[in-house]
Amino acid sequence: MATGILPLVAGNFTRLAQFYVNSEKTYEGTIHFGFSTDTYDAEGEPTSEPQIANLRAAEIEATAARFRGVIQQTPPPFSAKKIKGVAAYKLARKQKEVILHPVEVEIKEFDLLGVEADRVHFRAHVSSGTYMRSVAHDMGKALGCGAHLESLRRTTVAEFGLSDAHTLEELAGVAGKLRGEDGSNREPAISLSKERKPWTVGETGLAPEEWKNAISATTTDDEVRGFRGANNSQLNAPSGQTTEPLDAYFIHPRKLLPHMPAVTADEATAARIRAGRTVNLPDLSRARQVKVFSGQRDLIAIATRVAGTLFHAKIVLCG
Repeated sequence: MATGILPLVAGNFTRLAQFYVNSEKTYEGTIHFGFSTDTYDAEGEPTSEPQIANLRAAEIEATAARFRGVIQQTPPPFSAKKIKGVAAYKLARKQKEVILHPVEVEIKEFDLLGVEADRVHFRAHVSSGTYMRSVAHDMGKALGCGAHLESLRRTTVAEFGLSDAHTLEELAGVAGKLRGEDGSNREPAISLSKERKPWTVGETGLAPEEWKNAISATTTDDEVRGFRGANNSQLNAPSGQTTEPLDAYFIHPRKLLPHMPAVTADEATAARIRAGRTVNLPDLSRARQVKVFSGQRDLIAIATRVAGTLFHAKIVLCG
């Protein structure tokens, strides 16, 4: 019923998750009028008698206008909102009483894309914590016919859009290549390191032990082509044999957190940042936080201004 984009963070970049907890989101979906459900969506049990809903565009538009801007919204009983430390949906599944209080959310855009006899197609741009299920349920109450969310697709989260995303099937295919046809893990053939050294494959197919500090790719020698390390070096396989670049499945670090200015540090500055020392960034005196790169791709820290042009790395991503 619900599809769309889901940003994932991995490795050291999990430290960036805190910047995306309160991200704005964009949705497209369909509201079905005629009866309500206990989950406020199409997967729930009906909670009102079905009735014929003959919607008129002007009436729907007038109702939708009440949900634009900053509003008070009560989350659905089947939600992750906590009640005395327990998720509301756990209580709802046990048919226990769920009392949730309204919270302030903002619906920045709520456009009606089409109105049918009993369905409305929409696009919405909302603040974090907004439930489109609640919008559907409350619109049904306002019109006196009941309603629920029939389908939903999340098209953006923060700076990420559907064009950045990959399907689960694509990712499963890559995982299958790395695991082997029988589903078992293959013996590591090469290890990718974040250190700025040339990639090397030894006689046994393994890189030197001290280089194996980052990503171990369980693949065979004839599938090495296409893998790229943090310094964007290309690993070549025998002619005619290829595998997709792993980089294609990750957002380039320069595209992350676009509201923060970026600075490329020289070796001395990068060393100070990695050591947890304050650095001087004179060109960014008005920024509260900056992204610090070593080279074009390596995001090594998020630095916070402490005074004037002095910055301290509160989050270090690359040791």
